[in-house]
Amino acid sequence: MEGRNQSGISEFMLLGLSEDPEQQRLLFFLFLFMYLITGLGNLLIMMAIISDPHLHTPMYFFLSNLSLVDICFTSTTIPKMLNNHIFKNRTIPFAGCLTQVFFFIWFAGIDSILLTAMAYDRYVAICAPLHYSTVMTPRVCALLVLVSWSWACANSLTHTVLLTRLSFCGHNEIPHFFCDLSPLLKLACSDMFINDLMVYTVGALTTILPFIGILISYAHIFMAVMKISSVSGKQKVFSTCGSHLTVVCLFYGTIIGVYFSPTSTHTAQQDTAATVMYTVVTPMLNPFIYSLRNKDMKGALRMLITRKLRFILGV
Repeated sequence: MEGRNQSGISEFMLLGLSEDPEQQRLLFFLFLFMYLITGLGNLLIMMAIISDPHLHTPMYFFLSNLSLVDICFTSTTIPKMLNNHIFKNRTIPFAGCLTQVFFFIWFAGIDSILLTAMAYDRYVAICAPLHYSTVMTPRVCALLVLVSWSWACANSLTHTVLLTRLSFCGHNEIPHFFCDLSPLLKLACSDMFINDLMVYTVGALTTILPFIGILISYAHIFMAVMKISSVSGKQKVFSTCGSHLTVVCLFYGTIIGVYFSPTSTHTAQQDTAATVMYTVVTPMLNPFIYSLRNKDMKGALRMLITRKLRFILGV
């Protein structure tokens, strides 16, 4: 990517989340803590799934991929923010900004499609249990993951390339802690018709369409649950879907609020707060959401940690 756009701006200024020095220090340690928890939590989820043969199922295959993407997702934005705080340098080169936009949109898109694949997995398991092993084969699961990475990459590349055709007329301050598509488009002073069109078409295919797929899957699941006569049976089904639904609400609720609502209805501060939710908070909470109410996952994590402790202590 070129290091300069049509208007000649070579860098942007990331204003961050606060101008107050005390708040900046607090935010630095808070984001550092959340980043470490996100990395450690998702890494433990991946290691537990890989090490336990009982978890080698489609649901946990998708979960391990989601954990990997969440680590990459947070690594796209938080390290740069922490670096800016340590070295007191808020600038980011134009090429670096486009690179950050590309990877941010890419990993967000993968998250979106993976959550849909997990919803489809739950739909098949609950609504067509006798056909589960023939429908959710390893080949199908691998294909779904491959599609999520490929389609999200194409979507991200489209938005990033279109940014290079825009002009930025002198004003280069981004009221955010990383380069995001929405604030960048607000800084542009050239015609953005094509960019906006791609956000509401190609972008929607990566966000709204998967969300609709999740809603359809859970509509069928809900109807299947209503046919179950026993209360314990209904609770068992809802317990297997509750974690996924929680993550879906956190992820899609904030994304749709930021990118698919009129800009006049919310401020830059509200956009930033919502973005922090799905870029930092949700990836950090995912390991807890998926493990605290899951007996198999808790058992695998317990065995993994026990083995590691015995290895360290030489027992």
